[in-house]
Amino acid sequence: MFAGLPELGIANGEDLKETLTNCTEPLKAIDQFQMENGILLPTLQSALPFLDLHGTPRLEFHQSVFDELREKLMEQVAVIAEGKDEDRYGKLEELLEKSFPLVKMPSIQPVVMQVLKHLPKVPEKKLKMVMADKELYKVCAVEVKRQIWQDNQALFGDEVSPLLKQYIVEKEAALFSSDLSILHNFFSPTPKTRRQGEVVLKLTQMIGKNVKLYDMVLQFLRTLFLRTRNVHYCTLRAELLMSLHDLDISEICSVDPCHKFTWCLDACIREKFVDSKRARELQGFLDGVKKGQEQVLGDLSMILCDPFACNTLVLSIIRNVQELLSQDALPRDSPDLLLLLRMLSLGQGAWDMIDSQVFKEPRLDLEVVTRFLPAMMSVVVDDHTFIVEQKLPSEEKSSLTYPTSLPDAFIRYLQDNRVACEMGLYYVLHIAKLRNRNALQRLLPALVETYNDMAFSDIFLHLLTAHLTLLSDEFGSEEFCSVVFDSFLLTSFSSKENVHRHILRMLLHLHHKVLPSYLETLMQTLEPPKQCSEPLKELHSQLTEKLEAHKKSPTPPDEPTSLDLGLHPVTVPTTSSSSAPTTPV
Repeated sequence: MFAGLPELGIANGEDLKETLTNCTEPLKAIDQFQMENGILLPTLQSALPFLDLHGTPRLEFHQSVFDELREKLMEQVAVIAEGKDEDRYGKLEELLEKSFPLVKMPSIQPVVMQVLKHLPKVPEKKLKMVMADKELYKVCAVEVKRQIWQDNQALFGDEVSPLLKQYIVEKEAALFSSDLSILHNFFSPTPKTRRQGEVVLKLTQMIGKNVKLYDMVLQFLRTLFLRTRNVHYCTLRAELLMSLHDLDISEICSVDPCHKFTWCLDACIREKFVDSKRARELQGFLDGVKKGQEQVLGDLSMILCDPFACNTLVLSIIRNVQELLSQDALPRDSPDLLLLLRMLSLGQGAWDMIDSQVFKEPRLDLEVVTRFLPAMMSVVVDDHTFIVEQKLPSEEKSSLTYPTSLPDAFIRYLQDNRVACEMGLYYVLHIAKLRNRNALQRLLPALVETYNDMAFSDIFLHLLTAHLTLLSDEFGSEEFCSVVFDSFLLTSFSSKENVHRHILRMLLHLHHKVLPSYLETLMQTLEPPKQCSEPLKELHSQLTEKLEAHKKSPTPPDEPTSLDLGLHPVTVPTTSSSSAPTTPV
């Protein structure tokens, strides 16, 4: 407990033991020891007997004086460090030399740690001693740990790794949230709110203003993204940079070439839309990547691969297509649309670019613009034509039935092209948001085969299940249930546990709307296999309990949902020059 005192020439317990062992008059020896090692203040000697009369133990008195002096010393250390004295750090280093031998003494340790904390460069020898002692390392300030971490990547990795795991667990838990709402979904929190998350704040604090540590974290994120293909690492890459931006850490923001691009994109994500002005800014950053600095594209692609960025880009594309329809214009004629597609393509190609280390923008398949988007628009025209037909007086109606097939180009590009598939999936969400049952029944079966099974990804299924709550009344129809479940969701649930979980999540909210005879068969189909995860078993148990409770008591009617989804349909006037009626996407 008193290790280090002899080094400073201060007597300790061993010295007292030796004195008492060798003396002839113990009481005199104790008085002498107290005199030599007590507080060296002559006027105090006459006051101490007065404290004795009041029954105040000497230990209690000395302890209170010690505590007071320690607090004063710690305050003075901070004052010296924050002052303007040119030799301030020299003074602190001198104090460190005197106090460090006592670093294991609990009463002195806070002073040593305070000095270490305020030294911008702790002597290497002292850093190694702190790092070698687990107890010391544990209690030292993050300012000291940063100095240790910057030369010990493995140790820093051990500290960061649990945080990164926690971040992924939280993101995946949000996608399987029991809350099923179109207004409160995975993409609802604002960027600023997301940056207040525990992991982002901790990482920001660990990095401080240290560029080397920031670069290490980015390298961890790239490596993990490559290893797992998990796009949430891309989200963290952007959130971390913007968290440092919020704190005005110019030491890092000024050297990260992605800073201004991410800042601009962050504003777009907040608005859930990329307007023309910001589109031009983003294009300027992309076009400004200089020769020899192409590696920046790898980080830019990661930032665009962030699901929140991707969500914003595709919502903006859908809105852009709406405007083109209202103007009778073609996709190829819109520079803003082409830029959005370029950024979406860059984001979708992030993994390939970082894996291959070939830092070159992927070439956008022009047929996505000239074939896929027109095919998607033709589906809109079919839909609008049918709606107009239904409104005509009976004598003017033709025998037009709602189309059941989709254009070959639409289906082919859903299967073969990543960018087209992303747009196709968001178009399905848009149709669901408009509560268009006919169009949804036509589109859902086409999603069984999509590029890289994107239609069965957690992000899309999280959004789709929420959007389907808007058509809750339609689940009373066997035809609609058959399309949603038999023709789409159930085609892969046995091989993809995540699909099984999303179906159960949806039924927890909509079971009372599903046709009872169909629900009975569905529950048998959805019985969890023996080898399955606990969350799946738990969801099935919850649903079973809800169904039992529902049989015993009727469910109150649903309250109408108020919608403000940030994507408003455009009214499309039919003009005489149009070759066919049009409608908002």
